[in-house]
Amino acid sequence: MKIALVHYHLRPGGVTQVLLNQARALIEGGCEVLALSGESPAYPELWTGIDMAVIPELHYDRVRGAPKGKSGGPAGSALARRIEKVLQSRWGDGGGIVHVHNPLIQKNSGLLGALRELGGRGFSLLLQNHDLAEDFRPDVYSGESYPENCHYAVINSRDFAFLRDAGLKPGIAGPSVRAGPGEGSPGLYLLPNEVRPLTVSPPAGGGAGNRYLYPVRGIRRKNLGEALLLSLFIPRGRTVAITQPPTTGRDQDIYRHWKKIAGELSLPVEFEIGRDRPFPEVLGTACAVITSSVKEGFGFSFLEPWTAGLAVTGRRIDYVCRDFEDAGVHFDALYNSLLIPPEFAPPELFKEKFLTTLTGVYGAFGMEAPPGLEAKIAELAFRPAGIDFGAMDEAMQSSVIRAAAGDGGVRRTLAEANPFLEGLAGWEPCGDRIEANRGAVTSAYSREAVSVLLRNMYEAVKIPVKQRISRSRLLELYLDPRRVYLPGIAYE
Repeated sequence: MKIALVHYHLRPGGVTQVLLNQARALIEGGCEVLALSGESPAYPELWTGIDMAVIPELHYDRVRGAPKGKSGGPAGSALARRIEKVLQSRWGDGGGIVHVHNPLIQKNSGLLGALRELGGRGFSLLLQNHDLAEDFRPDVYSGESYPENCHYAVINSRDFAFLRDAGLKPGIAGPSVRAGPGEGSPGLYLLPNEVRPLTVSPPAGGGAGNRYLYPVRGIRRKNLGEALLLSLFIPRGRTVAITQPPTTGRDQDIYRHWKKIAGELSLPVEFEIGRDRPFPEVLGTACAVITSSVKEGFGFSFLEPWTAGLAVTGRRIDYVCRDFEDAGVHFDALYNSLLIPPEFAPPELFKEKFLTTLTGVYGAFGMEAPPGLEAKIAELAFRPAGIDFGAMDEAMQSSVIRAAAGDGGVRRTLAEANPFLEGLAGWEPCGDRIEANRGAVTSAYSREAVSVLLRNMYEAVKIPVKQRISRSRLLELYLDPRRVYLPGIAYE
């Protein structure tokens, strides 16, 4: 079986690691693999033994200096020709599958057009989506139609359900991939990521077991303000430790804000502890992993820690955790929301901020705000139990943190409203739970398990499918006020 794995770049990051894992799994399974990218990998030693080709036209528009615009046109045709030429040079006229990672976010204005042309020339396409622009990411929304009559894959069941409801034909994975009842040929697949077990090393100079580790790059959707709030309820002598800083624009501004707040209030929070230390050593200083993220694609942070003998506590992301629970992973130390009573989070202020932000988001997508939006937001804002801390913007979150840091009575009120906070100071991970979850993760998300699923899907992708995505329906499904967390909205 011949497989071309395609991505904009091979720089360190989640999608690059997924692509590398897939390449290794496929090669071990006897497939002929070709990696296509807009540039050579940052760490070529990791790609030893993998056939590669660099196509500069594949890279981000901003890297190539190309103006951001509509897909297709001359740029799309030129990119299609370059890809086709490379594939023919490797494979001749023989068939193969072109597996493209994250093509639906507009990082390259020629890619969608190129894929439409390649599909029209008979190439078997599998478009795997780790992110979708409709999920509150107007900064990468193209407005162009998505390629039709090709196959799609996603990495969580929520995206699977939404794309199914927007017109795609679901495939059901088993010993082989088959269509859902009455669907005809399958064209949509749920493709989880491989989880590689983490390595833990004893820390140099000791210090083991005193950190609630938040192993993330501190971008906005990681909701760092909530991690600061949680630090007020952990046992004395322990810290919440964030491993890496963000690297881009607005994320850096917000990150610096949280560092300043933590310093001013003398919170037990550490920043950038993984910047100059090997990650296995950083893991060795942890008593557990904590998360406050409000949005994830796959959700490695809910799975990987168990392989290192570390339990996970913090905010639950339902659409992510449901998939893992179906695979046998159990979470007994997560909370669904962190409610802030009205006296600390004015509902009218929240309503105003929420409405202004959402109206702007709809405008950025070229849409009018739907009827009844203000009433729906009012329902969220004026709930008697309070507003979820994760839904607030950074200014409101900062006000709550300052109040809680300076007043034990406020902390007690928050703990009474959120039993999870009340129990955090005495929480200890359960060894039996860690071992059971370690086994579930290493079984369900092993290289062997994902490799079998990949190969079954590729067999299905060889069969032509007739389907298209309704862009308007996809926007309706994602842009639901009940699913919004302000830190989870992307900025330009």
